[in-house]
Amino acid sequence: MQLKLIQQRLAAYKNFLPTPAAQTRLYAWESQRIFQQHWDADATDFGEMYDRSLDNSQTRRLWKRENYEPKQMMQAFIALAPDMVRHAFLDLYNEEKDSAARADRFVFYCDELLRAYREKYPLSVENNHYHEDSYGMIALYLAFHYPERYTLCDFAAFRTLLQQLGSPDVPLANDFARFCKVMRTLYGFMQKDPELLSLHRQRLRPTRHYTGESLLVVWDFYQFCAYG
Repeated sequence: MQLKLIQQRLAAYKNFLPTPAAQTRLYAWESQRIFQQHWDADATDFGEMYDRSLDNSQTRRLWKRENYEPKQMMQAFIALAPDMVRHAFLDLYNEEKDSAARADRFVFYCDELLRAYREKYPLSVENNHYHEDSYGMIALYLAFHYPERYTLCDFAAFRTLLQQLGSPDVPLANDFARFCKVMRTLYGFMQKDPELLSLHRQRLRPTRHYTGESLLVVWDFYQFCAYG
């Protein structure tokens, strides 16, 4: 990535923040706040806790779109094998282990759960758990649990970002480790511009949004770069 191009895109984002259009993706901070309030890996009713943790007053698009319902599938897995699902999340959230390896293992757990689900419900039309697609849901689980370390992953937009920033090596496939590294690097640049972060925080409502340190602002930045 080229420093000059990073600075130019951050300057454009800084000008974008005070505009009405900068309100459109704030739903992610609302869902992050809800997750922080409700997630409890030790909950007796893991399924009920999981359901309450993923919610939003405006949109469910982070986990429910056409032909994309990972929350619904995870709820089916929890009903089938709650202890295995609990273990999968505990492993995913173990920061003593490599994040990319944890993400891969989470996909493996979901693959096994889907296999067991198909065996029990052979007539089900479900054929995907949606947790291997660009690691989108895995990044969501990590970003909502560890706001200061991870952010949401849209790999197509990430590739566009790298192209705009002059990266000579744009990955053709998912590279979760690199994604996390780039997001933290860009957040480091943002932290050097207190005015930018102040403009960002002015958008947030404490009664609705998560207002602690959060790399969601980097997600919003690369979404702006890719889609406006």
